[in-house]
Amino acid sequence: MDNKPITFQFISEPTDVNFGGNVHGGSVMKWIDQVGYACASNWSSSYCVTVYVGGIRFYQPIKIGEIVKLESKVIYTGSTSMHIAIDVYSRNIKEKTFEKKTHCIIVFVAVDENGKSVQVPKWIPTSEQEIQMQEYAIKLMNLRRDIEDEMKPFL
Repeated sequence: MDNKPITFQFISEPTDVNFGGNVHGGSVMKWIDQVGYACASNWSSSYCVTVYVGGIRFYQPIKIGEIVKLESKVIYTGSTSMHIAIDVYSRNIKEKTFEKKTHCIIVFVAVDENGKSVQVPKWIPTSEQEIQMQEYAIKLMNLRRDIEDEMKPFL
């Protein structure tokens, strides 16, 4: 299967602003979920649900009126899950170059009409960069297991 990135582009709006005058982190998280869903459902040809969002890293704020670009692509598949890498960029409308503003990994599971998980096509990396991204996803999966073990007494 082809794993071309799914890309969204739009202009940040005044309704996205927080008290500091920048785009609200919650707005960025919503966009991440939307582009991640588009990527996961495109890959699996199924309805998908978010099961994990990890390590959202906000590098720089996004200003109101900037052009925002989100790129998402599959970096690992389990039997029913897909790990999607998402990068968020923005640029001033007068500039040509986008700057990375946010990065995260989001995990979706494909489900049927009853909410039961269903198989997804296997993603196989073909380039050195894709192999590195798959290894990154696997490393994060292992770290999540350790974190979940630490959290169990408090849940």
